[in-house]
Amino acid sequence: MNQNTQDTMQAVAIDHFGGTETMKLRKLPVPEVGEDEVLIHVERAGVGVWDPFEREGGFAKEFNFQPTFPYVLGSDGAGTVEAVGERVRGLKKGDRAYGVSLKGGFYAQYAALKAESVFPVPEKLSIEEAGAMPVDAVTALVGLDDVLHLEAGESVMIFGASGGIGHMAVQLAKRMGARVFAVASGEDGVVFAKHLGADMAIDGHDENIAAAARKFAPQGIDAALVTAGGEATDEALTALRKGGRVAFPNGVEPQPKARSGITVESYNGKFDAAVFKKLNELIEAGPFEVHVARTYTLDKAVDAQQALEEHYLGKLALAPA
Repeated sequence: MNQNTQDTMQAVAIDHFGGTETMKLRKLPVPEVGEDEVLIHVERAGVGVWDPFEREGGFAKEFNFQPTFPYVLGSDGAGTVEAVGERVRGLKKGDRAYGVSLKGGFYAQYAALKAESVFPVPEKLSIEEAGAMPVDAVTALVGLDDVLHLEAGESVMIFGASGGIGHMAVQLAKRMGARVFAVASGEDGVVFAKHLGADMAIDGHDENIAAAARKFAPQGIDAALVTAGGEATDEALTALRKGGRVAFPNGVEPQPKARSGITVESYNGKFDAAVFKKLNELIEAGPFEVHVARTYTLDKAVDAQQALEEHYLGKLALAPA
């Protein structure tokens, strides 16, 4: 195994779960690489809406693991393979790779993770795009494919279409042959969703979503992927046909209301090789954009997490390298 020669790295870590005040820029040892692991020199890390949940201990509880402190935050990112364990096949030093870790690690210059969670960056994506993509893209794909079983020719509402999961869902749904009704945030969000290929896009703040949706699909919309909850969401879902399906990732609050004739299902992302293989194939099949609104340096990680509360299109990212 070719171990990185550098001993220490910069990382944003916490000594206990809590608020943003727990986040500190630290000098920590570069992680050791196990025989079934890959060490990535992280060039971009995603800043996701779930990162505060991780910081507060939600992942440790939900995925039932005992965290080791100092705990480095960050569940996805991309960079260059620095070293591989002796049992790892298909990846070598110098390869462009992206990965997912539900036990943190990406708010750092180096991250070690199981080889089964590391994948080659699709040729058409930059490292900057790939680093901000994994969890959102997989969450979008699993919702559309595994939960909604979206089929070519069906109509689908993407609620939250200008956000991290939503903007990728619009593109993946189009790639799957669906007609996309996008509910975005703000005028810039509407323009963005149309740019990504939505057949119709409206501003969820200003317009009568249900009326616009009925115009789009007079017989009722077949399916909906929901990334934000509330009154506007529940009103929008009245435009689904009888037998319509709704999927929302766990963590969406308040949860969309179920009603007679509609199935509403929550889900978690599935981070296995089959899902990533399909994701990479869909991305390679045509134009695909991972929109990064802002990129922060590691020492501004607190600012990045606080910015999750603001209006922005697509994703936020960190540049650890």
